[in-house]
Amino acid sequence: MEIFQWLTPQQSAGVMGDGERSVRVREEMADVLAYLLRLADVLDIDLEQALAEKIEKNRRKYPVHLARGNAVKYTQLGG
Repeated sequence: MEIFQWLTPQQSAGVMGDGERSVRVREEMADVLAYLLRLADVLDIDLEQALAEKIEKNRRKYPVHLARGNAVKYTQLGG
């Protein structure tokens, strides 16, 4: 989102404390959600099922005992 594009992590953390900016963030997120829901409807995708499947896939790719505290790609986890 362009609201956060050039902000530092510290500045980003304060965005929701700014009344005008927080409204823009909420509206942008609502727009994204509306588009996603419409696309899922048109393509007949069950988003709840798709999310559950993706979480399971990530669970297998990133075992907790190897991935916790790591930001490396799954191919670099070893194990």
